Amino acid sequence: MSERQNNSEAITRLLVLRHGQSEWNAEGRWQGQADVKLTDQGITQAKLAATKLGRFDLIATSTLQRARHTAEIIAGHLDHDHLHVDERLNESNIGPWQGLTYAEIEAGWPGYLNSRRQPEGFEPNSSVVGRMIEAFIEIADKCRGGQALVISHSGVIRTLRRELRVDDIRLENLGGSWFEIDSKDTVRAGRLVAVIGELNSAESL
Repeated sequence: MSERQNNSEAITRLLVLRHGQSEWNAEGRWQGQADVKLTDQGITQAKLAATKLGRFDLIATSTLQRARHTAEIIAGHLDHDHLHVDERLNESNIGPWQGLTYAEIEAGWPGYLNSRRQPEGFEPNSSVVGRMIEAFIEIADKCRGGQALVISHSGVIRTLRRELRVDDIRLENLGGSWFEIDSKDTVRAGRLVAVIGELNSAESL
């Protein structure tokens, strides 16, 4: 069997991480697709994460600057001169909740957060899952049998894990999840990871 055939049949692994701390993270505001900058702490987190990560065949990122800046910092440390940038990796469009705090959301939409209800204008979970899986398969096509680092967002990572019926917990900055894509483009969720901190009920990287 040729090397190409071996690669096409191999499992491709993606480490999908949340970006470093953003200005709205620091303020406790829901971001959605607002293009918010990293804080100085977020930049420091990305630099620290870069020292703890191994080698990757490809580094991908959402188009939003808090993710892209995080990816650029890590890529620079790992000597990657190219980023795969894909808007399908962006955070969910959260409609009227963008820019609001938890308290403001609870005041305007009582009980929605606890019951995971979404207001009108919030991107449906099916849309999030569909675009994330499409993006993952395209990334896998570029490094079959290898592994890629993907810098994305907590909301979309958690939505995808819930859809795949695996543990879902709050992700800290630079926390995330492994995913695997097989030769038939079936996506499976792996273990939760924490690159620079700890996750309850999750093993650190």
